[in-house]
Amino acid sequence: MSAAVTMTYAQGAALALAQAMEADPHVLALGEDLGRGGVFGQYRDADGQPLVKRFGPERIVDTPISESTIVGAAVGMALAGCKPVVELRVVDFALCAIDEVVNQAAKNRYMFGGQGRVPLVMRMPIGIWSSSAAQHSQSLEAWFAHIPGLVVVTPGTAADNHGLLLAALASGDPVIYMEHKELWGVPGEVVPGEVVPLGKARTLREGADVTIVSWSRQVQACAQAAEQLAAQGVQAEVIDLRTIWPWDKAAVLASVAKTGRLLVVHEAIQVAGFGAEIAATVAEQTNAKVARLGAPRIPVGYAPTLEAEARVDAAKIAAAAQQLVRR
Repeated sequence: MSAAVTMTYAQGAALALAQAMEADPHVLALGEDLGRGGVFGQYRDADGQPLVKRFGPERIVDTPISESTIVGAAVGMALAGCKPVVELRVVDFALCAIDEVVNQAAKNRYMFGGQGRVPLVMRMPIGIWSSSAAQHSQSLEAWFAHIPGLVVVTPGTAADNHGLLLAALASGDPVIYMEHKELWGVPGEVVPGEVVPLGKARTLREGADVTIVSWSRQVQACAQAAEQLAAQGVQAEVIDLRTIWPWDKAAVLASVAKTGRLLVVHEAIQVAGFGAEIAATVAEQTNAKVARLGAPRIPVGYAPTLEAEARVDAAKIAAAAQQLVRR
């Protein structure tokens, strides 16, 4: 086993992609701006060099600005035996390729009795990106979790962005891989080559009073809220799902069996968010007190004061947890 190395969230993913490309000549990447290392540096190695210098333009492929064309080409490549990684820059732009994702990539294996497989990883960065407004700040993981045939992954740390991307590349299925735009530069300890299994949650903090479940960047806010709650005498258990579909029901139910309370927190709009699925599952299978907390049903504003209204911060999470504990 390799020793842990400190690297950023972006570097963790770039290392995973480079390792997969070294190990398997069928792995390639395509999308906009890959030749210069990606908009967020997620296609640059640890020395800051674009991966195209190492693997060439036949495997790190710059494409025209046409998301439907990019994903459509990648689906064809996958059916022909390649393992493409598609870069869609932000999830908002992925909506231009929604037919290729939902009706082609997700359904091919089922419609043709398993004769066709689509081992395709679609990177769709999510979340509020400071001062980027309504069309560059959405979290749409619930949309894709609703579609049979898709795996949905939401890494929240450098280690997970490395290990989960390795797992996604090896899964053999179409994976919606949702990295948070405000995590790219966040450092962490990464063990090169260490795979993080899909569908396995991580417990950040143990507690006996309330279970807080979240994913992606919002986990950081939940950890901060847990510190605030501890100062108020409330011990919160914090769980990072890491994978939205499949999600780790066993881990959540085991925690709730201990605490008797569940608060699901996500950056996405609360209305019809994936938190509702988790809350409903726990309510159906336990007698626990259940609540959820998400963003208001408003577009993310450009002005800092409006953007703040759309953010779910630690103070809001701590207040929601306190209210649940008092119920």
